[in-house]
Amino acid sequence: MEIRQLQYFVQAARLNSFSRAAESLFITQPTISKMIRNLEEELGADLFYREGKSIRLTDAGEILLAKAQNIVESFVSLSSELDGLRNLQRGHIRIGLPPMVGASFFPAVIGEFHRRYPDVTIRLHEDGAKKVEDDVETGLLDIGAIVLPVNTAKFHCFTFVEEKLELLVPVGHRLAGAEFVALKELEAEEFVLFREDFALHDRIITECVKAGFQPKVVYESSQWDLISRMVAAGMGIALLPETICRDMDRTRIAVIPLTDPVIPWQLGMIWRRDRYLSFAAKEWIAFAMRVLGERYLPPEQAGKNE
Repeated sequence: MEIRQLQYFVQAARLNSFSRAAESLFITQPTISKMIRNLEEELGADLFYREGKSIRLTDAGEILLAKAQNIVESFVSLSSELDGLRNLQRGHIRIGLPPMVGASFFPAVIGEFHRRYPDVTIRLHEDGAKKVEDDVETGLLDIGAIVLPVNTAKFHCFTFVEEKLELLVPVGHRLAGAEFVALKELEAEEFVLFREDFALHDRIITECVKAGFQPKVVYESSQWDLISRMVAAGMGIALLPETICRDMDRTRIAVIPLTDPVIPWQLGMIWRRDRYLSFAAKEWIAFAMRVLGERYLPPEQAGKNE
């Protein structure tokens, strides 16, 4: 039994797919299929039920997964520590970014980091904040940007953005000329929201329920620019962060401060408390904490992050 066999097996079990596991490991599907078949022959037991293109663990697979995860994590931790000792400025970092967060805050930061550390590679994974948090917890990602709050018993975290949500309505809407709007005034409106795997989806619904109504959701998307276009087309209203609202076409969309309540929008970077981080990942955290704090936080808050 080889450590590589266990790595391939764990990844296939996590993703419930040989093809997706092969893609994430940068190998071919026949390679991973053959490696796992060899492992099954060596153990004398099938590890997966193969149902067309989908797979699921057998009882033997469940038993092996419980042991293999610890073995693989220990091996990765050992390898990372040794690599870090050998090459402080070399390495690979897996970072999860929600699409809205990545496009708005990270291109310049990643560019600066790459110029300073050209031998460190960064692989970005775009997903909703909930999925990013889950993947950091399971070890598929080293670091993730999410919408706060987060479970600080599981994760280290630093805040790099503190804003609030604002209301978007089409020009000509009854509220377009308002100086500010209370959330309760939106009870009769139709909402355009982010999908359920985005933290803002639940945040907005929760605040509406607290205000005494269940929002009427007519459309959900993973793209803030599509949401804004839906608003401009008169399909509904939306609540988006200040950073995003600054880029709205004010000839088609009115942006209005939301009050009673003000809904905060805080972004942070997280990483597991109980998992080893490579030297490259630690350097990225320190670099991002400094650069993002200087750009997006008031001095007193940036100082706390340091």
